[in-house]
Amino acid sequence: MSFKHFSSGISSFHLTSDRALDSAIGMIDGLHKEIIRHLQGDLPLTATPFAAVARKIGIDEGELLKRIRELKEQGVLRRFGATLRHWQAGLKANAMVAWRVPKDQVEEVGPLMASVREVSHCYERKPNSKWKYNLFTMVHGKSKQHCREVVGRISEMTGMNDYILLFTRKEFKKTSPEYF
Repeated sequence: MSFKHFSSGISSFHLTSDRALDSAIGMIDGLHKEIIRHLQGDLPLTATPFAAVARKIGIDEGELLKRIRELKEQGVLRRFGATLRHWQAGLKANAMVAWRVPKDQVEEVGPLMASVREVSHCYERKPNSKWKYNLFTMVHGKSKQHCREVVGRISEMTGMNDYILLFTRKEFKKTSPEYF
């Protein structure tokens, strides 16, 4: 099993990795792209949000749902979910944690870190001569101390103790990417 993104967070419409999207581009037609364009933002707050989206696109709800299933089966669409605004929910602190994980343990440790409910993102990246860390988690908590406690639990659970916490000082942008 090979993976680079371990998902455990709450987020909205998600496409698969850029590589998977690039390989799927040839398989998706103009209508699929139009559907993605309408789904990658907020869904209408109605009792029948997919019917509302279908009307905007000019197709019926059944066709929209069929096309969404196709995107899921092709591996282009990963999932739908709610977007939590951490600050408004009382989670006033967050930190990116850079971990140094032995290469032969990444496949085991990554999913463990991703399973922690306070972790919204978990990625592997290639280290270089100036930066030794290769696994990154985004930890959210009620305070910096709470984040430190979560990181302590993760360290204890995984046996990884070479890490650095990078607390967010200011958020300049936080949106989901728009693909089409």
